[in-house]
Amino acid sequence: MANIKQIIILFGGSSSEREVSIKSGEGIFQACQDLGYDAKLVDLNNISDLDFLREFDIVFIALHGFEGESGTLQKDLDEMGILYTGSSYDACKNTWNKSKFKNILESKSIPTPRGFSIKNLDKEIQSPFSIFKEKYGEEIKELFLKPEEDGSSIDIFQIKSLADLSKSVLSAKNTDRGFLFEESIDHREFTVSILNNKCLPILEIKTENSFYDYDAKYISNSTQLTEADFEKDLKKEIEDLSLEAFKALGCSGWGRVDLLQDKEGKFYILEINTVPGMTNHSCVPKSAALAGISYKKLVDLIIEDAYL
Repeated sequence: MANIKQIIILFGGSSSEREVSIKSGEGIFQACQDLGYDAKLVDLNNISDLDFLREFDIVFIALHGFEGESGTLQKDLDEMGILYTGSSYDACKNTWNKSKFKNILESKSIPTPRGFSIKNLDKEIQSPFSIFKEKYGEEIKELFLKPEEDGSSIDIFQIKSLADLSKSVLSAKNTDRGFLFEESIDHREFTVSILNNKCLPILEIKTENSFYDYDAKYISNSTQLTEADFEKDLKKEIEDLSLEAFKALGCSGWGRVDLLQDKEGKFYILEINTVPGMTNHSCVPKSAALAGISYKKLVDLIIEDAYL
């Protein structure tokens, strides 16, 4: 680590997750300063002009949304020979688009909720329940509607009727993009933080909201993130599945795997986040704390992994 002196933290950006990214970046910046690094914090919303990054030893990516998670930034940094935290271009590209992500999981027989994609919400949509039945031969009473490319539960809606669908179209912040309808797995939700290819303590997510939406993630103080109470064999099962999915998508360094468990006990991979939140409400710092890793040490370990 002696060669690392100057660190730049990229945060903010222009995505719908800007406010989350700002809080993440500010926390990381303070930790870097406390660790003795010469750190600079830059609010970046133009990832096409990156020449100024050459003067730094490493880039800590705290940009959420397209700018930090789609793989575009990582590809450019690779071509410039600049070190950065987190997963590579391919892994980010594979996890950023939810439809592509699910296709990869299904091709490797890794369980994930079933669903189908649509091009946008601007035009009249056929009943998603009918489409699901036609595709899978099964009636379903509840679906989730979510953008193919976005995070932090932006524009995610529960759909239990066509009336719900109509309301969702009117409420969505951006309808002119790809969306995914996904079956609801309604029982328990977990998240597994991964650091240096090892699982940190598993968290169970409990919220008073109807699901783990933006408010539950970043605003509500009633959301509970508690260490999951598993028997040893079940704990190993969820850890093995999380690592299998993490590696299948080409992820490395650090990240977060979100899972659902149905009433029969089966686990499903919901999504993988290659640039997880680092706010005081975020799962990775909470999971690290359960393992005896302080926020400052967590930041240092992420930097160390990028350097190695």
